[in-house]
Amino acid sequence: MCQHQPPCPSADSADRDCARLVAHHPEQGWSLLCNGVVLFEDTGELLPDGRVIAPHRPLDASRVVTAA
Repeated sequence: MCQHQPPCPSADSADRDCARLVAHHPEQGWSLLCNGVVLFEDTGELLPDGRVIAPHRPLDASRVVTAA
């Protein structure tokens, strides 16, 4: 799928989230990557073959920032 040089990571690779954005819809909470992965703002993913990757936000509460 990817026409970039060097090519973006495939949907099956561990670093699939590093592929370039094709479409970004923050108002709807999702983005489409050039490898066919739909990435959701909660860090969940939908792979091109229909597999679902559950959200994987960091559990380290010290990194959480709240608005004043």
